[in-house]
Amino acid sequence: MTDAATHTHADASAGADTPARPKLAVWKFASCDGCQLTILNCEDELLSIAEAVHIAYFPEATRAVVEGPYELSLVEGSITTPEDVERIHEIRAQSGTLVTIGACATAGGIQALRNWADVDEFRSIVYAHPEYLSTLDTSTPIASHVDVDYELRGCPVDKGQLVEVLAAFLNGRKPRIPTYSVCVECKLKGNVCVPVAHGTPCLGPVTQAGCGALCPTYGRGCYGCFGPQDSANTDSLTRQLAELGMSNDDIVRVYRTFNAGAPEFEAASNKVAAGGAS
Repeated sequence: MTDAATHTHADASAGADTPARPKLAVWKFASCDGCQLTILNCEDELLSIAEAVHIAYFPEATRAVVEGPYELSLVEGSITTPEDVERIHEIRAQSGTLVTIGACATAGGIQALRNWADVDEFRSIVYAHPEYLSTLDTSTPIASHVDVDYELRGCPVDKGQLVEVLAAFLNGRKPRIPTYSVCVECKLKGNVCVPVAHGTPCLGPVTQAGCGALCPTYGRGCYGCFGPQDSANTDSLTRQLAELGMSNDDIVRVYRTFNAGAPEFEAASNKVAAGGAS
């Protein structure tokens, strides 16, 4: 008997009076697998999660495959090939709720830097036979191609926020995820403001909370891992970064990292690249 058949048989023999557990699928597109590993790193919570949902498709964790439809799909990674476009539409069609996890899935990821580059040139330099490759000129978030029910930010996602999203799904409520800036987390932890006290460039004022102000806690500026917060004033931050001595090229680079394809960061970097910080 196959693994999939074993799962199906076990569910069928559980009894007609036992509610079926919702089926969970975890999908990967262009990414580093870090957000999937965050699921596996939920050590204390993983057994409870496994008891509450039927992990039907998760190649990072198991070879067993149970056919859809799936009540919940978690999607990691960005769309970078024509095949990706077709596959995400297939996944959307068989998913009741679709949640994108991580910077790649929500903003195109670090690979979105290709959006400002000559992809043909990259291919010709890296591959001996680039004619065999089928790729897109851009790396785009999942929401650019299908409807997404919820986006979970981070590079990688925060374990606590991931568990909150799963708990919210199981209880039929909206996840309680902050949309304010990393600056609030710094204040809650009693951190000294690194731009004010040390003149250290920091994206905290325009970045969504979720990391616990990890970098500022250790005296470093925020790198924007969780993408733009809900009212990001990038014009003001750009002026501050320039006052701290950053060149236009450096300012463009700090906006074009993990969340380069996020609309607010993309617009800010384009504006600076055109001379907007001078």
